[in-house]
Amino acid sequence: MSNPLLLFWYRLFATEPVRRAPRWRAPMSSSRKASATIFLVMRRMRAPLIVLIVIFAITTLGLTLIPGQDAEGRPFRMGFFDAFYVMSFTASTIGFGEIPYPFTYNQRMWLTISIYLTVVGWAYAIGSLLALLQERGFRQALALQHFTRKVERMPEPFLLIVGYGRTGELLARSLDALGRRFVVIDSDDGRIDDLDMDSYHSDVPGLVADAGDPGHLAVAGLNLPSCEGVLALTNNDEANLAVVQAAALLRPDLPVITRAVSPTTAERMRAFGTPTVINPFDRFGDHLRIALRAPASYQLMTWLESGPGAPLPPRGSPLANGHWVICGYGRFGREVTQDLRAEGLDVTVVDPSDEAERYPDTVVGYGYEPGVLARAGIERAVGFVAGTDNDITNLSLIASARRDNPTLFVAARQNKAASAPLFAAVEVDSMLVPADVVAHEVYAQLSTPLMWRFLQEVPRREDAWAAAVIDRLTQLCGEQLQAVWKVRLTATEAPALQAWLAEGGARLRDLLRNPDDRDEPLHAVPLLIARATGGDDGPDVEIAPDDDFVLAPADELLLVGWPSARRLLDATLLVDATREYVVHGRHVPSSWVWRKLTRRPA
Repeated sequence: MSNPLLLFWYRLFATEPVRRAPRWRAPMSSSRKASATIFLVMRRMRAPLIVLIVIFAITTLGLTLIPGQDAEGRPFRMGFFDAFYVMSFTASTIGFGEIPYPFTYNQRMWLTISIYLTVVGWAYAIGSLLALLQERGFRQALALQHFTRKVERMPEPFLLIVGYGRTGELLARSLDALGRRFVVIDSDDGRIDDLDMDSYHSDVPGLVADAGDPGHLAVAGLNLPSCEGVLALTNNDEANLAVVQAAALLRPDLPVITRAVSPTTAERMRAFGTPTVINPFDRFGDHLRIALRAPASYQLMTWLESGPGAPLPPRGSPLANGHWVICGYGRFGREVTQDLRAEGLDVTVVDPSDEAERYPDTVVGYGYEPGVLARAGIERAVGFVAGTDNDITNLSLIASARRDNPTLFVAARQNKAASAPLFAAVEVDSMLVPADVVAHEVYAQLSTPLMWRFLQEVPRREDAWAAAVIDRLTQLCGEQLQAVWKVRLTATEAPALQAWLAEGGARLRDLLRNPDDRDEPLHAVPLLIARATGGDDGPDVEIAPDDDFVLAPADELLLVGWPSARRLLDATLLVDATREYVVHGRHVPSSWVWRKLTRRPA
């Protein structure tokens, strides 16, 4: 009963007004650079052009002063236009011949001299132009001008991504799969070259620049109304702090998501508005606690954070309370140690630094040295964490720990993407890849705010509840994550449902019927329903609602399901005839002609 033609016409004409963000005047230094390419060319080519002009002027003037002869042998002087015309095709090597009459001996001598002069002038000008094209400043100005034009001509809303490392690349691919546009800034020209080589659905503007300069952010579109957010994802906390400061001061209305591994830097960021600060080390510690306490909840969170197309990750087995050994007491080691001790677990830290002696339950030394792990109690341990900032060291630590205790639960930190095959070969039970953790969390917040709200609620629920949600998802949608989308039951997005919702008996099971066969459910699972209450505490949410949940106008639904289910649900929201069939089982003509033909007399 779904009508694709009616759905197409509704989407074509039912447009919403575009909200414009407030504008501010950006610093003009980079803007001038973006528009000064032509002036740079003129400045570098000033001397060669003057030389060419002087040569043409002298040779043309000489050709007009030297007398010639017409066809009858009478004296003839060439005019300025004729002389310039002759010098133009002579200097450009076209060579139309001696016109309008054959030249005299003096004219041919002067033309010979002119040919050599113009060859020298052209060689000087072309050499200067080639040298200009090789200059780094000129190429940067040209690229900046091209980048600025591409950003200004983007009609869709876009996100400004600062940093195209592993995190930025993963996030860019996920955003591209969602159809979101974005602009990239990175200080490494190699990464911007990789951006140009990547196959995205749309053209992605990329700029090699220092994002700490507010002018570069302005050129990248921070001052445009279509910029809907800033993502500071570099590996440098100070650089991310500079981006947060610039965005907060110049566009305070703009949401900012950033990465920081230093708690001090995170506090400095929070002094500028309300940016979302993601610490991958802290997030991994929280995830590790959830994985040990509620493996089904951890499985559900990691699956939903991975984005569409991700396979269902395996579910671990909960560990019994016991002894843990952590190698490396840097920022990552401290976060994990605090989280494990908060769970009431016994933790021993192995670290080679002399400062480690000041901390309790610490063994000084390298974990791969003989006897060090034995002193830390590796033989009686149930868990082991290799958390140094060197992948080769972490792999050595894993091998040494498993040699002494093969039954260990092993968690490790992977610092470089190139080391992924090695860590996969050693079969680590829990892996921290900081770039992946940040990318997954940013994606969860950007794909829809309701998804982020749902993920925050998952750790607060029982593990059996999470297992039931996973079973429902796999039964209807399979073991590969499908599309994630949001539906708002407003008069604009769901006009066909307003009368039904106002009656007060609109149940969720009736909405999620198949418009082609209402006896079959849609392949979609509602994860969350948000209902505005009008208070300051935000909307009320219902997590994983059951089929008897009563819907109300303006409710927001977070759904996971097949893309085809999304299209079928859109038909129910927009087409009255489809709504009547799905909700009440009545076949109602959808067009005006059929309604007239099937109208019955009273």
